[in-house]
Amino acid sequence: MPQRPDLTRLIDAGADFVELTRSQARGRAKVLVEQGVLAQSQVQSFVDGIVDESRRRRDAAVNLVRGEVARQVKSLGLVTREDLAASERRLRRELSAAKSTSKAAAAKATKKAKAAKAAKPAKKSATKPAARKAAKKSAKRSS
Repeated sequence: MPQRPDLTRLIDAGADFVELTRSQARGRAKVLVEQGVLAQSQVQSFVDGIVDESRRRRDAAVNLVRGEVARQVKSLGLVTREDLAASERRLRRELSAAKSTSKAAAAKATKKAKAAKAAKPAKKSATKPAARKAAKKSAKRSS
């Protein structure tokens, strides 16, 4: 079985390649001045150039890692914060629309029921069969 690489050492090596502080750049410039490769008047522009290049490399490495993480998250099907926020907004809109629709339907049904009740003629009270018989008997006696 092949041995896995030591990721900590690889990350440290990458950090050394990408990120160089101003003091480290001055140290390297000092060595170059002592060797006669770099003139004293060129030190500041040399240091600025190294620091700028270091910043560009760091930004490129960060963007590379972010892109890869995003690609892996997408391939796993995980939901991002933006996706979740968009879903929450859409759900709130739908709930709000459903509430207003149900309130309008309830108000319409209430209005319709009131109108139907008002339009119906009042029913005469029906007399019970026993009361009708008693009324007939009393009518026969009086005749």
